[in-house]
Amino acid sequence: MFLDAWTGALGANPVQRTLHQTGLLTLVLLILSLACTPLRLVFRWTWPARVRKALGLLAFGYAALHFLIYLFDQGFVPSAIVTDVLERPFITVGFTALLLLLPLALTSRADSVRRLGFARWQRLHRLVYVSVGLAALHYWWGVKKDHTAPFLAVLAIAALFAVRRIWKRRPPVRTRATQPGD
Repeated sequence: MFLDAWTGALGANPVQRTLHQTGLLTLVLLILSLACTPLRLVFRWTWPARVRKALGLLAFGYAALHFLIYLFDQGFVPSAIVTDVLERPFITVGFTALLLLLPLALTSRADSVRRLGFARWQRLHRLVYVSVGLAALHYWWGVKKDHTAPFLAVLAIAALFAVRRIWKRRPPVRTRATQPGD
């Protein structure tokens, strides 16, 4: 995106193109952050847990940039923006997804876990599930013709939720260290 801006390859409507690119990057980063837990559960990899927070914060950063570009596109006129958010469900859903990500970004520091307590912090961070669903709906409504990409995004989200659900129902795997009598 920045390379396209530098080389003048953003096309006839650079604001719309950067708006679409930042929105798509937000959704992709949210999906990648949600993929970390299923990767850990299925493959027993530990590295996804180390990058999950960075992916989530990056997703929030792109979502904020996406919103900033939207504000720029609206001319930073508060009344027009409020009217747009209240009257266009496509915008309302995207704005709600951004608002749900805000407390997650604000409580992403380690001391937030200590202040809130792990259980409360974990419940708060489950808002990402609602946010990613709303972001996918926002993407679906934003695409006018070919819904292949939004469908793939919804499919990826559904698959990630399914893996979590299936793994929760599985009996715990005993490792050599947890077997009785050892």
